[in-house]
Amino acid sequence: MTIAPIAALGTAWIVTLVILAILIIALVIVGVWGNKQQKKSADAQQQLQDAAQPMTLLVIDKKRMKISEANLPKVVIDNVPKMMRRSKVPIVKAKVGPRIMTFMCDEKVFDMIPVKQEIRAMVGGIYILSVKSLRGPALVTPPKKTFWQKVKGKFSKAE
Repeated sequence: MTIAPIAALGTAWIVTLVILAILIIALVIVGVWGNKQQKKSADAQQQLQDAAQPMTLLVIDKKRMKISEANLPKVVIDNVPKMMRRSKVPIVKAKVGPRIMTFMCDEKVFDMIPVKQEIRAMVGGIYILSVKSLRGPALVTPPKKTFWQKVKGKFSKAE
């Protein structure tokens, strides 16, 4: 009497092995997809760096807002994936020469940008890549507050 080796295992073991195989396959697929996305991102960043040019900007306002509310060109809004349209992005309104323009910027750069000051920025299209101070104090990234510092600050201001 010969019993197949797989049938000799219990039903629970068979189910566990099938689930494990599916998880391994899914992990491999996500890894390959992630590598492709990382290469795309690196290419896009390189293209932004190549197209960047220095500009002098007088920063009027900066805030995080939805792309649809940011007064960006329709071409930009159409190229943003639908899921990302509801997320908030860093937006900077600045005066470039006689025109007032709306720029998007990198998260790291956003914290360094002073409001109502003139800055020298590397801009690729409508994207601010880096910032240098033109007049005034040197630009530094403010330290990040921890959760407890934010909570403590909110309650102390309320009193």
